[in-house]
Amino acid sequence: MGTAVHAFAGGRILHQGYNPADGDYGHVVVTEHKLKGRDLFVLHGHLSQSSLGLRQPGDTFSAGQVIGWLGAETENGGWPPHVHFQLSWERPETHDMPGAVAPADREVALKRYPDPRLVLGPLW
Repeated sequence: MGTAVHAFAGGRILHQGYNPADGDYGHVVVTEHKLKGRDLFVLHGHLSQSSLGLRQPGDTFSAGQVIGWLGAETENGGWPPHVHFQLSWERPETHDMPGAVAPADREVALKRYPDPRLVLGPLW
């Protein structure tokens, strides 16, 4: 709880919001980036409430700057502190994106929501 979440690349804040249901994302910041000339959108979920006051939609940031902080279970949807980091090639209309899909929908979903290792590299 309270650990900083840093931007993997420069970009701008697109959306911020709160998903209050148990098991949901809690406080969310969605960022917009360019990757090889293509728009890429990133949802950072399970953040602290104070993360939403750090910047406003439209604000820009550089690689390595803080996007927010990991939230406590009481404010992040009921999860142990961690960041949900989800990519999307499609511009989201709000601060929400689907977080999981059925195995049968995996191939289609990967075309819309690429594997985070695309920008993070190997995770283990």
